[in-house]
Amino acid sequence: MVLLNPRVYVDSMHRFATQFCGVSAMDHQSVRLMMDQALPRGSDLLSALPDDVFAIISRFLSPRDICSLSLSCRSLNALAATDKVWFVQCEALGLVAARELSEWREGVISYKALCRFLVGVRPLIGIWVHQNPELGNVVYVMPGFISVVGCRIIPQELGPLGLEDGPLLWAPVFEIIGDCDGSMAFFLHGREKDGDYFYPGSLKPIHRTCNVLLLEVEPQMQNSERRLSHSKSLVHLHSDRELSRRISMSDNGISRSQRMTEPNESIPFSQLAFGDRRKLLEIVTNVVRLKVPDSAIGPLFPRSSDDYKKFQRDMVLLSERRMLLLQMHRLGVGHFDWEAAPGLQSDPTQMDLSKIKKSLDRSSGCHGSLNGEESHSQRRRSKTVAGYFRDGLKQILGRSNSVNGSRSSSKNGTSSSGKKHAQLHEFLMSGDTLGLNLHASTMKLTTYRAWPNMPDNRFALYKLPTRAPAAGEEYAGLWGGTFGWPPGRSSEDKPGKALFLLLLSYEETEGQRLLIATKILEGTHYVLHPNGSAMFVVKVDEPLQDPFPWDNDGNSFPVDMLHAYNGEGIANGYGFRYPGSKPGSLFVIQNGLLAFIWKETRVVLTLQRLDLQQLLRKGEQVPALPPIANFSYLTKSYSNVFAGGLSSPRQQYS
Repeated sequence: MVLLNPRVYVDSMHRFATQFCGVSAMDHQSVRLMMDQALPRGSDLLSALPDDVFAIISRFLSPRDICSLSLSCRSLNALAATDKVWFVQCEALGLVAARELSEWREGVISYKALCRFLVGVRPLIGIWVHQNPELGNVVYVMPGFISVVGCRIIPQELGPLGLEDGPLLWAPVFEIIGDCDGSMAFFLHGREKDGDYFYPGSLKPIHRTCNVLLLEVEPQMQNSERRLSHSKSLVHLHSDRELSRRISMSDNGISRSQRMTEPNESIPFSQLAFGDRRKLLEIVTNVVRLKVPDSAIGPLFPRSSDDYKKFQRDMVLLSERRMLLLQMHRLGVGHFDWEAAPGLQSDPTQMDLSKIKKSLDRSSGCHGSLNGEESHSQRRRSKTVAGYFRDGLKQILGRSNSVNGSRSSSKNGTSSSGKKHAQLHEFLMSGDTLGLNLHASTMKLTTYRAWPNMPDNRFALYKLPTRAPAAGEEYAGLWGGTFGWPPGRSSEDKPGKALFLLLLSYEETEGQRLLIATKILEGTHYVLHPNGSAMFVVKVDEPLQDPFPWDNDGNSFPVDMLHAYNGEGIANGYGFRYPGSKPGSLFVIQNGLLAFIWKETRVVLTLQRLDLQQLLRKGEQVPALPPIANFSYLTKSYSNVFAGGLSSPRQQYS
């Protein structure tokens, strides 16, 4: 046996001893000494274990620990590379049920590769929001099929039976698809006048604590490793040992190879003026877009069903669709004419900037001329994709120069507003190609009652921290409901009830524990309550003895109340943005319902705990918004901007 990294092995074995064998933290030094002395014997003992036994032991280790063990010596490398060990790691992550993991395995080279993908995308799973429009911009990221899918929840009304009466409406925002080696491909979704489109791009390394998703344009060097990774073929696979190194490094956020090949980031996309960022995104999405072929129209994730044949049929459709999308991402199967756009690369996620850079070099300091009158020949030029791109860049380069140059102070280069923006031509000079990019970043955000305070000029989604129910915080999590009692019961003059999504969280203020219900989505036609507002705040340390106002639930079943708490509910009083509050009570009912009642008006808001993943699997897909607005709708609106797409045919799959 040859020891490659004994210290790493000792650390991993110490963790194994403390977690699996029950050694206390007080014995840290003695355990380390024991492992140092028994290192060769310990590795022989582990390598002699049957695969099934070692797989059980590995459940108490992280993917990084398994990779460390595989790098420590040759005998453990073979043992730690088995599918049984990595199946346990995939299952322990809890993102995909064991029944579906076996189906996912068919599309990758090993469970190790699958674990690499799952570890990479795990920070994205959850609820993401944006302030605009006020009716809600809620995107839920969930597992698809060897992928994760961002699904926008559409503001909507419910039928007489609530969520059981009809499917939850949703629209696709983006997909991140896992390749056979565990690497990732990004697609933005969008709908234009002539149909649905995919907008392929790349991903920056996903930080494990990311709380902001940014849609950006990124210059890259044409010969970079990242550029080549987009055009690799199916047979170009990494070795198991390379995957071990990548998974081990992924726990730290960014691998060493990624850090070494990171492009020049001295001018981040976020430092450009807002108008420049918007125009660049418009140009890039217009060029890289791929028309969705009929063969790619299908489910994005398996529908929840107990019918095994239907489940298998979904898996076949998902597998075929995934392979088609990966091929489109690699080969650039698009709607535009490659020969008519000689300035474009064969990779649809990139655009050649060499001619643009030469033009910038020749006209250094004279970008204002780009705003001059076009010649007769220029006006007659055919509008190829490359031509559209050049025209768009000329327009924003000239405007960017006037904003950042003539309006800037000659001493410090700051604009009249006091905020310094980067020059667009300098940003473009940092690479040979230009592509769409999804950046999962970690930012310092302030929040008010669980709602992040977000700027209005970023093409971004913000993650809502959600906590699982625990002792003393039994009601934390996502809830949905409607106004009225009995729950969801409609009337003749109002056939539907607006769906509200609320995030319940706990907070301690001045020594008092509060349960706060933050509104994240409202299904009315015109917004009544601002996003992020507290629908009610309850003092959980102040139980009430008040009886519930109704004796039955509308179906002649008696109401069995468990608890009641004193609190306040939202009310008009200080204007739309800063509403007032009025006294109310929260009642906990035995069948899993919560009911908040305003004392003065006896208006009641009834809630039930939601599993968005299951609801979306049973839901109904509707057309998306145009690509940039689909990712982040920045225009202020108090009406339902998503309702326009509902008149189009909904996506249904038999």
